[in-house]
Amino acid sequence: METAARFRAAIEAHDLAALEDLFTEDVRFYSPVKFTPFEGRPMLLGLLDVLLRTFEDFRYVGHFEGTSETAAGGEETPSAILPFRATVHGKQIHGIDLLQFDEAGRIEEFTVMVRPKSAVHALGEAVFAGLVAAGLVTDPAGDRPGS
Repeated sequence: METAARFRAAIEAHDLAALEDLFTEDVRFYSPVKFTPFEGRPMLLGLLDVLLRTFEDFRYVGHFEGTSETAAGGEETPSAILPFRATVHGKQIHGIDLLQFDEAGRIEEFTVMVRPKSAVHALGEAVFAGLVAAGLVTDPAGDRPGS
């Protein structure tokens, strides 16, 4: 899918402006460290900015396409999986980005899964600190990773 290729190129180039029109206005982002999704394009772009500054040596290592059910509505939609590798605070991360597309080809759901557990914890703490510093979230206990 063209959107997945454009997404990958923009992430690899750290080009947030190129990402904006790839997402629906009400995109939902499912994080590996927070139970409830982040919602909306502005929040997701802010989160991606934090992630791009947090990851060290981020790189995609594959691309798979197919279909999968969305979390919100349960409809089967065109989807792409982009496996990646990165480092956060010395912890090696293996993960995937699952992109699910609407009928216009824009990303309506974006799910990230990472392993191992120690890397998930390091990533969650680093991203949470970045979100607080960027003013995207406040610091109540309910927003901490794992909530």
